[in-house]
Order: sequence, then C-alpha cells, then structure tokens
Amino acid sequence: MTRTAPEALEGQHPMDPVDPMAPVDPTAPPAPAAAEPSAWQRRLRHFGYRPDTGAGLSIGLRERLVPAYTRPSPRLWSLLGIGPKAADRVWRLAAWGGPLLVALVAGLLRFWKLDRPHAVIFDETYYAKDSWALINQGYEGAWPKDIDKTILANPDSVIVPTEPGYVVHPPVGKWVIGIGEKIFDFEPFGWRFMVALLGTLSVLMLCRIGRRLFRSTFLGCLAGLLLAVDGLHFVMSRTALLDQVLMFFVLAAFGCLVIDRDRARARLAGALPVDEDGVLRPDAEIAETLGLGWRPWRLAAGVMLGLAAGTKWNGLYIMAAFGLMTVVWDLGARRTAGAVRAYAAVARRDLVPAFVSVVPVAIATYLVSWSGWILTDKGYFRNWAAEQDRLHPGGTWSWLPEWLRSLWHYETEVYKFHVGLSSPHTYESNPWSWLVLGRPVSYFYESPAPGTAGCPADAKEKCAQEVLAIGTPLLWWAACFAILYVLWRWAFRRDWRAGAIACAFLAGWAPWLLYQERTIFLFYAVVFIPFLCLAVAMMLGAMVGPAGSSERRRTFGAVAAGVIVLLIVWNFIYFWPLYTGTAIPMDQWRNRMWLDTWV
Repeated sequence: MTRTAPEALEGQHPMDPVDPMAPVDPTAPPAPAAAEPSAWQRRLRHFGYRPDTGAGLSIGLRERLVPAYTRPSPRLWSLLGIGPKAADRVWRLAAWGGPLLVALVAGLLRFWKLDRPHAVIFDETYYAKDSWALINQGYEGAWPKDIDKTILANPDSVIVPTEPGYVVHPPVGKWVIGIGEKIFDFEPFGWRFMVALLGTLSVLMLCRIGRRLFRSTFLGCLAGLLLAVDGLHFVMSRTALLDQVLMFFVLAAFGCLVIDRDRARARLAGALPVDEDGVLRPDAEIAETLGLGWRPWRLAAGVMLGLAAGTKWNGLYIMAAFGLMTVVWDLGARRTAGAVRAYAAVARRDLVPAFVSVVPVAIATYLVSWSGWILTDKGYFRNWAAEQDRLHPGGTWSWLPEWLRSLWHYETEVYKFHVGLSSPHTYESNPWSWLVLGRPVSYFYESPAPGTAGCPADAKEKCAQEVLAIGTPLLWWAACFAILYVLWRWAFRRDWRAGAIACAFLAGWAPWLLYQERTIFLFYAVVFIPFLCLAVAMMLGAMVGPAGSSERRRTFGAVAAGVIVLLIVWNFIYFWPLYTGTAIPMDQWRNRMWLDTWV
C-alpha cells in the first residue's frame, strides 16, 4: 500500500543516500519485485513516479528508521595508500574536520577588510544606530538627521538620543548587532562583526545539517561550500542588516528539527522487536502507543523560531511551516514503525507536545526579546496603556499588564505600516524574479577618479566602486533547476529530504507572493539561500549517481558535477569586486552587468 500525500513529505526513500564517494557494489542482490501497481500509479510512471513498496523492504526497517552514514569506497583509500584503521579515523575526523575547514574559508572571506567600505551603507543607517541605542539604553532613540558623518568621523563624540524612536522591526537582530558594537565600538567593523560571525557559523551549520540530511559528509560540505561562495550571503554577512540574522535563526531551527527527527526515529527503532535473525520488525502496538519522551532539540527549535520572529516578522510563516513539518515527520516515523492508525496515534501522542514545544516557547522567547523596552518606561508607545487608562478608566482589557497592552498596540501600528508600505523604490523587485536575480540592490556606489581610492592611475575614465547585493548568478540559476528537481523528487520518489528542503524554501519565499503591492527587495531572499544550496548539492549528488551505478556512469556524473561547482566558484571570484566595493575600471564593471536590470 503506497503512502498518502502527508507521508510523501516524510517517507524514507529506499535508495541509498546519494554520495559520489560511496562504494560501488556490482554484486549486490536485486531488490524484491514490487507489487503490481494500480492504474493511477502506472500513469504517474510517465513522470518518474516510483512507489516504495517492495523496494523499501530491501534496505530493512532499521535502515529506513535510522539510515547509516555513507563511507568512501575501500578502493579510494587503497588508491590513497591509507590502511583500514587509518581510513576509519580519517572518516570520523572528516565529520567535523570537513565542515570546520569550509567554515574557516568562509570566515576568512567574510572578515577580510570587513570595515570596508568605511561608510554607512544602505539600511545600516537605521540598524547600526538603533542597535547602538538599544545596547546602551534598552530602547531605540530618535536620531538626528545627517548624524552618519559624525559617527564615521568621531564615534566617541556621539550622544545616544534619549527621545524614543519609532522602529518597525522587533529587537532581536538589533541586540545581535549591538553586541558587536559593544565589543568593537560604534564603527563599521563593530556593527558588522556579529553579522559576519553568524554568516560564518551558518556555513558550518549547513555543512553539518547537509551531512545529517544526506548521510554524506561530502555532500554536506558541498552544500556549505556553495553557501560560502554565494554572493548575496557574502554581502549580507558583511552588512549590518537584519535579514542575515533572521537566516541564521531559521537555519538553526531547521537543524534542530532534523536532529530531533533522527532521535525520535532512533527511539522508535530501539523499542521495536527483533526476530531470531536479528532483523528489526514493525509492531503496530508499539508504533501507536510509544511516547517519544523528552525532546530538547524540538524545544531548541522553538527558541530559534522565537528569535527568528523576534528579528523580523516573516519568521512567523516559517514557524508555521516548520511546526507542520515536524508533525508530518512523526506521522511518517510511526507509519514506518508499523502503525496502522498513525493519524490517531500522532493526534494522541505527538500533536500537543509538538505545539507546546514550538508555539508557546517561541512566543515566550519573542516576549523576552522585548525586555529592554518592557523594563524601561521611555520606549516608543511604552506608556500608551497608562495613558489610555487615564483617559478611559475601566477598559475591557485593563486587567492585563500595562506593558503587554502597550506592546500589543505598538505591534498593531507596526503591522499597519508594513502592509501599507508601497512607496516606489529604485531597487524594489517582485518575488517572482528573485530566483533569476532579476533586480539586485546596490548598497553602495562611488566613482573614484583615476589614481584615487584604488582606481588604477592609467584608467581612461572614472572607476566604479560598488557593493551589489546579488547572488552568485550561476549558483542561483542552477538552483532554479535544483528546486524543480527536489519538488519532483518529493512528489514522485517520496524522498523526505527533498520534501524538507522544498518546505523550507517555500516557507521563506512563497509568503512574499501575498504582498506584491508592498515594496520588497531581493535581499529578503537571503533567508532561503541555505536551502537553495542544499537543493543544488542534492541535484549534483544525483548527477553523480547512487551506489550501484556503473563506474562509467559515476565518472561522467562526477566530471559534470565538478565542472558545475568550479564554474560557480569562478563566478563568485569574477563578481568579487562587486561584492566588496573594490574599485574597477568602468569597462570591467559594465562587463559584469549581465542583465540590463542590474544597472
């Protein structure tokens, strides 16, 4: 019996995890014959549908619940002259060594001349100053106009304004930026430090998440490498904006849920009976009644999602999607373990704990993030409720704390601002154009004369010095195909990994389609860049071929995948001047304007 739609997001596909370094075993026995498909299944076969009945039995129940990590082929170790014991040590060290190496490269790139350009670029004019006020007095101040030049020239002379300022984003991202300012002072390096640190850590996290997702250290590190050389992620890691902070917490929440999934399935596997041959067997009673116990990683995900929503409100859409995803994972796990009434079992055992672990924890985290505003009496709208009680005593909600009613009013006003934001902007873009990089955002632009600011003295005209928030084009255009691949893989191959990647991508992108009248920008897409990289890594792994493919097939696949990766890395290097504000001759700048809409 094939799975229904909800289980398609969760079902463990019987194929071995895709890994170009996995051993090829031509002597492996063929999988048992599958049951005769129904008429609708035969029709879907034209689109690549393959049910997992029959073939799923070939890998065993334990492997379906807790898949093993793939190991490189013994032949590879032999070619490298490494013995079995040393190979095992290398393989274990690579689980952390590989991700740390990729993260080190990403960190060196992101921290290199982090204080350049020495300017307040794009929306740093809001967040750098609000963060400095928040970290010093607990609430944002109303900064005077034209203060940016004074900040850059002599930050020690700047006085934090005590008059409250009206801000339209929650405080978490500004608290994060403010930590860097507190350590390294109120200057460009200080307000960019924490964002660069989170950008580097996100590369490390993606390597480890990809490794766990694909059961492959190689593919995990490949996903992290792609993130390290993505231009938009790179630029956002070097700019004091909130979206990179939001991306970090969203990715952390996703990683926590993937770990929670593994641990919950391992608990189910540990409780199921084993027959006389040592083979794990399904058991309906255990699968339907077993409690999955204390799940700290799901609680951690709730905290991360609360911090995400406390950075920017679009984190709420992601919280809803991730909450549904973790419940569907529990449903699939119980069905795999043998549950006959899986929906009822999940409703009894998992639904309430999942809700409590995510939603109330996230709400509590969100409220705590406003502690600076709550504990002072000078923040914007902080005394709104007290004023209302004075004007209209005995109101319906007067029994609630004043700070809570004032915060609710503040949030209501901010919501009205966001949904009504439709003023035209030079760099606004439609979310339909984001994946093809239709309209990037120029954060900084100057035209230094020859012989100044790094412009070559022999330049025939002024140079271009720009920081352009644009993804690495070849990576993003490859990601367009990769997203189609994971959607197909989820729909027709019942691959939970593809479903998870698609869910996270859509949660970060699709909600913006509801606000096409609103002024929105391409750099909002930084939230789902990690999942684009996971999709591309999965597609490249599929190009190489699964274990069991012929050596010729895997050789051609590895060469093709390697060429794509090298082209992406080259593309990042080629656009490096536009990511870092390096002055280049105008003709070189024009050569990099591949689309008219990039100008």
